Amino acid sequence: AIAKRAKTQASLGGYDVYMLDTAGRLHIDQELIAQAAAVRDVANPRETLLVVDGLTGQDAVNVATEFDDKIGVSGVVLTRMDGDGRGGAALSMRAVTGKPIRFVGLGEKMDALETFEPDRIAGRILGMGDIVALVEKAQETIEAEQAERMMKRFQKGQFNMNDLKMQLEQMMKMGGMESIMGMMPGMGKMAKQAAAAGMDDKVFKQQIALIQSMTKKERANPQILQASRKKRIAKGAGMEVSELNKLLKMQRQMGDMMKKMGKMGKGGMLKQAMSGMFGKGGMPGRMPAGMDPSQMDPKALEAAAKQMGAQGGMPGGLPGLGGGAGLPPGLSGFGKKK
Repeated sequence: AIAKRAKTQASLGGYDVYMLDTAGRLHIDQELIAQAAAVRDVANPRETLLVVDGLTGQDAVNVATEFDDKIGVSGVVLTRMDGDGRGGAALSMRAVTGKPIRFVGLGEKMDALETFEPDRIAGRILGMGDIVALVEKAQETIEAEQAERMMKRFQKGQFNMNDLKMQLEQMMKMGGMESIMGMMPGMGKMAKQAAAAGMDDKVFKQQIALIQSMTKKERANPQILQASRKKRIAKGAGMEVSELNKLLKMQRQMGDMMKKMGKMGKGGMLKQAMSGMFGKGGMPGRMPAGMDPSQMDPKALEAAAKQMGAQGGMPGGLPGLGGGAGLPPGLSGFGKKK
């Protein structure tokens, strides 16, 4: 009855598209399966999308097969793909049912629903991260002109507390440390290390609070901070002076790192990376040329993932990340209880 009313209302309202969302149900509950089939008969939908929990594992194949047999599925939506599961079920469902994966859910908000990209899922299964998604997130949260201004400052080694505050806020917008590192090739283990060390949004907020407790002059020239100023700043943020000292050390190290990256190689590593991020150059992160993940055997991919896991799967290290074993400079001890 509800489906009939929805169809009538959509027709009267002149809507081109309307969606019917049925309540969750198990593939073994035949009564609810029959109810969903009845809704299909009334609505005669152009698309019938099956929403599957990405953490279900290989049982998701049985779910997809049963729903496709009884109702008829045109595509699949995988949710909770931001969890620990790497998405092997996606490949299995595609191979067994022949139905395409249309969307993946990476969070609870609308902007966390993304179109399915086979090479990205394959990269996650192999522990290669998803650098393309990382770049896209950066593009969504920072303007190209702003990035250009930042790049020029960083190349000159100009990196004060205002810049650090902007970087911290940027990281929070992109999902926090664990989310960012989880999308970087080979950094999955380090992402868990960051989470275990308490590297969540709370730490970033504490660091931002310390910076906001400074005067404009102190933010622009952190080198002028002496004992009395540090004591006032820490008290204003409700934290210890030792935490402020860690933040200042992090700012110095990041400034040195940015300056080195700006000078390395032709045009500078920093310039190349930011140019690639905003459509002015190449950006690594996709599967090797000629490799079509959609045609690869799911079992072979999973076996490769296990092999990489056994070998560590960690890269030689990125600039400033401690050779692939530690957290970014200055962050590892921040906020820890003594």
